Amino acid sequence: MKKTIPGDGPVTIKKYANRRLYNTETSSYITLEHLAAMTREGRDFKVLDAKTEEDITHNILTQIIMEEEQRGQTMLPVNFLRQLIAMYGDSMQAMVPGYLEASMDSFRHNQQQFKSAVEGAFAQSPFANTPFAEIAKQNMAMFEAATAAFKPGAVPGGAAKPAPAAAMSKDDEIAALKAELGRLNEKIEKLGD
Repeated sequence: MKKTIPGDGPVTIKKYANRRLYNTETSSYITLEHLAAMTREGRDFKVLDAKTEEDITHNILTQIIMEEEQRGQTMLPVNFLRQLIAMYGDSMQAMVPGYLEASMDSFRHNQQQFKSAVEGAFAQSPFANTPFAEIAKQNMAMFEAATAAFKPGAVPGGAAKPAPAAAMSKDDEIAALKAELGRLNEKIEKLGD
């Protein structure tokens, strides 16, 4: 997941007392939104306190999550947050970070397998060149948009949107789907005989 494009190693971000963040790679001041975008792109960075040189990356990432949650991008259920808070000070606390990281890696892996399986199933199906194939593509685009937060490189609100049918009204689309459904029903009935 972590990658750096220019140079070697993570990008160094310095945080000054006035709360400003300075990207040493681009020699410019940035915001938490920039850091969130870098994270989604898979860019590795390290945030250092400009005065003490202390690594404060964890605090900044937590702050980004808090801001996303406040904007209505809630991903962490209240019950999960309660359970997480309850783990602080518990004898199992040291195991939680590794468990959460492994769970997220597994989720991403399963997400990619699911996507590949669905794409493969529709490419080989008798519905490949029908309105159902277009619906499947639109559903896949919506699935990708819903899971964009877990994908490196995803930009909030920039996930793929389903392509509208070329110059077809909703009534025309519904009529085409009904006609295709009728043809499919006929085929199913013939298979049953």
